[in-house]
Amino acid sequence: MTQAEREQDNGKEKERDRERDRDRDRDRDRDREKEQRGVKRPIVPPAIPEPVQEQIQSNFMVVINPGSKTLRIGRATDTLPATIPHVIARRLKQPEQPQYEDPWLLREGLNRPESNEQRQNGLKMVDQAIWSKKMSNGVRRTPVSAEQVRSYNRQVRAAVLESSSRVKWTNTSHQPEFLVGEEVLYVNPTDCYSIHWPIRRGQLNVHPGPGGSLTAVLADLETIWSYSIQKLLEIPLKDLKYYRCILLVSDIYNRQHVKELVNMLLVNMGFSAIVVHQESVCATFGSGLSSACVVDVGDEKTSVCCVEDGVSHRNSRLCLAYGGSDVTRCLFWLLQRVSFPYKECQLSNRLDCMLLQQLKESFCHLDQVTVECFLLPSPRKSFSIYILFLPQDISGLHDHEFRTRFPDSSTLLYQLRLGDEKLQAPMALFYPATFGIVGQKMTTLQHRSQGDPEDPHDEHYLLGTQSRPDQSSKAIAERKALPKAGGLDGELSSQATDPPERGALVQDVELGHSHGDCLIGGTELEEPPSALLSRKTAMTQFEGKALGLDKAILHSIDSCASDETKRKMYSSILVVGGGLMFQGAQEFLQHRILNKMPPSFRRLVENVEVITRPKDMDPRLIAWKGGAVLACLDTTQEMWIYQREWQRFGVRMLRERAAFVW
Repeated sequence: MTQAEREQDNGKEKERDRERDRDRDRDRDRDREKEQRGVKRPIVPPAIPEPVQEQIQSNFMVVINPGSKTLRIGRATDTLPATIPHVIARRLKQPEQPQYEDPWLLREGLNRPESNEQRQNGLKMVDQAIWSKKMSNGVRRTPVSAEQVRSYNRQVRAAVLESSSRVKWTNTSHQPEFLVGEEVLYVNPTDCYSIHWPIRRGQLNVHPGPGGSLTAVLADLETIWSYSIQKLLEIPLKDLKYYRCILLVSDIYNRQHVKELVNMLLVNMGFSAIVVHQESVCATFGSGLSSACVVDVGDEKTSVCCVEDGVSHRNSRLCLAYGGSDVTRCLFWLLQRVSFPYKECQLSNRLDCMLLQQLKESFCHLDQVTVECFLLPSPRKSFSIYILFLPQDISGLHDHEFRTRFPDSSTLLYQLRLGDEKLQAPMALFYPATFGIVGQKMTTLQHRSQGDPEDPHDEHYLLGTQSRPDQSSKAIAERKALPKAGGLDGELSSQATDPPERGALVQDVELGHSHGDCLIGGTELEEPPSALLSRKTAMTQFEGKALGLDKAILHSIDSCASDETKRKMYSSILVVGGGLMFQGAQEFLQHRILNKMPPSFRRLVENVEVITRPKDMDPRLIAWKGGAVLACLDTTQEMWIYQREWQRFGVRMLRERAAFVW
């Protein structure tokens, strides 16, 4: 290539470079003009990571099922919960301070002038029901005269088996500030301790006596639960920030009490998150049933509620103010009628209450045909009981014996002859007049909330901001949806219940005024004063009645909205709790429901099934087991209330996150 050709090529290359530079300049000028006109180049959005599903760690979840007499607490991964008496003893600050002890079996309403008459009338109804049922040979049973039983028991004298019972009082020489659980039951009455049961009939035991303020009751609960977590679950309290809590509450609960319990668990004790759920729904989870009429017979209260697909029907909720302790006290009254040979027995004595409880569990039954012979092993400290009669029709007189072992006394052996008393005592659950409780509110229904100043946008706010036409149409629809009262031997003919409403809640039975006084909104704006007064009066009369257990179940099922739901409930009646653990209870309850259910449903219901031991589990543990199941469900992730949320929003989080209508 010549020199001239090389210069020509270099010139062309330089021209191409200048052309590329001009193109880049034109592109920059064009972009600058677009930016000046407001047209920006699109920005590619960053990749958004998928939300990470929080892994469920059940071993870091604590399930708490607090009862009136027993606390059940454990990790969700535990096969069985730790179980202790739900009681605390606190040392008096000054020795001269008067001691105080919450009663065990005693309660208000037992010493009225009409109590004994009511008790006798109830016993007559029980006897009539017993004698009307034939024995296996078709012959009606012969009534046993109480005088026959008394004539034998009066001659019984205690036999000394051992000079020392080897039972010791709880050692308080190191003067602990408090004692919890079984140790409290054996605290010497001469020691300077006051004894408190912080829960009564499913509610916090707030009363005017010493240690009865809300603050004191919550402090007792925090101490008992903290002690149980440290000693029984072996979890240091400082590590609770890594744990979550499942709290089971009564079906008919006190809203203020639940709020205080949640605050105590999240703020005072330091759990990182909490889920609150109703005992009846958890009982269905624990038994593996999708729908059931749940009958929870506890020590001091009995609740009945229809649960369908994890939802508790509000109108079906009932709480009866009697339970296993009332049966124990009724047995003691019946034993006194036949000259109970242990004459020093007193309901005010803690150890005697334990004895009577054991006698009830060993002797009482609801089997009117046969019974199996069994031997009760000796408990930890107090006494042994032996059943001496063989399988036969349970009629006539039978001989028993029991031993007493109390601190600082000899081991004594007593002979005891009984007739129908073993059957009469548990039948009082179906004829509660036999308990002799007068002037007390025996039945509680679900009612609306009075509202909470911390939750301004609750149902009352919504009702207050509704237009007048909306309120009128809503009131008409709700009145049409009210369940009609079913006969139930004429006792419920005047029954009326509130319409379903968001945020419905029972008020504390100790508030002192009618629940109906706090009902506001569209329903009452459209009701004439006379109709409103009539409805409130009917409700008050119904709540004052002491319904038998079978009639309460029938009322609860009858309150369901549809016949299909009622059919489901009749086909699955789930009995939980420890108050009805008598031999023959399943068949006895099934027979009474079949005889009293409305005739129209006898054609629709293929089989009335009463379930007392689902999956062969202890009925006292089913609700707790359901709480453990709840902790493992994926849907539970939406119900957690975290500590930081509670500190910021308070009770509003319960309205937003509770699995039931708050």
